[in-house]
Amino acid sequence: MLKEEAREKVSHVVTRPGRKHGDADVQIPVAEALTTVPGIPLKEEDVAFYSRVYPIESQNIEKAADREWVWTVYTEDILKYRTRHDELNEPLVSAAAVSGNIEPTATAEQGVDLTEMIRLKGRELGFGEVGFTKFDHKYAYASKKRWVKYEHTICLALEQDYAQTQSIPSLNAEFAHFGTYEIEGALALDLADYIRSLGYHAQVHSPNDNSGAYIPMFVAAGLGQLGANGQLLSPHFGSRARLAMITTDAPITYDEPIDYGIHQFCQECQVCVNRCPGRALVKQKVWWRGAEKNKLIYERCRPVMARYDGCGICMKVCPIQKYGMPVVMKYYVETGGEILGKNTDNLEGFEFDDGTYFGPGQLPQFDRQFFEIPHGTKSDWLF
Repeated sequence: MLKEEAREKVSHVVTRPGRKHGDADVQIPVAEALTTVPGIPLKEEDVAFYSRVYPIESQNIEKAADREWVWTVYTEDILKYRTRHDELNEPLVSAAAVSGNIEPTATAEQGVDLTEMIRLKGRELGFGEVGFTKFDHKYAYASKKRWVKYEHTICLALEQDYAQTQSIPSLNAEFAHFGTYEIEGALALDLADYIRSLGYHAQVHSPNDNSGAYIPMFVAAGLGQLGANGQLLSPHFGSRARLAMITTDAPITYDEPIDYGIHQFCQECQVCVNRCPGRALVKQKVWWRGAEKNKLIYERCRPVMARYDGCGICMKVCPIQKYGMPVVMKYYVETGGEILGKNTDNLEGFEFDDGTYFGPGQLPQFDRQFFEIPHGTKSDWLF
């Protein structure tokens, strides 16, 4: 039995639906030492300024040169799998692109709030997290701002396979990664059909053709907080999920952002920062485009992802991903602030496909040339 004096004082307890539809609710104790703000610390005037003057753009456009380059360094197995995935996924992306133009298939019942009906349907379809917020055009890509038709946003997170994810970095983990996208794309189209059957429009924002930065809207919908690895950390599966959205004109009630304690927890944990093979994660938070965050160094991340089966080590070694937020936060409280799994092989160890194993404190070494990749658009690279 742990001594009472070793415990952290609890600020508040967050209650969330169970991991799967029908599971009991879970409770997440948030220590006083970890409390900051619900969602993400923001300077709204800065967010608005950058959106207006320097709008963000899709990686498909802004980083098109290195997106072409990765195909030249893929292993043969990854190359074959990615080619097949793109063939399977293309019809889903195309269907999502025009989904906002499809008319409802029934007459709407006026005055009925559809929030919980849509949430229930999403959970029944298999989405692990379903939340509601306003579509925030400040986070829309420049090329997509006029594409978005409806103001209400349904945020959808689909969990990827646990065991396959723990094999990161590997081809097996990439099966989980891209396979989840294929399933999610189809499920989002199904949920959109359901919304149309209630008499309203539904526009699917494909997980493979994003309309903007999704994470800020997921945070606004109370589905998690931004982690030091640059990913959404949600209660049950951390960043082990793929994200999609639907915008609609259906009458819904917005959820609220939540302080899960993640903003400060990540500063104390730092496992992903310390275990990143490319040293692409930064320990100290910075203010970036109006948000306080641990800013990823893209140019140190991308070469490792391309050459080592999609990498994803920052996902694998996150204790929230490995053990779940309820367990990790309870452990933090009961041990007086310890991070579950930190400095253990169980959490931090990973192996490259050549059999080289890296335990806690061990990282691969890369030369300067390893990080030389094309920058900018395809035209920037070619000309």
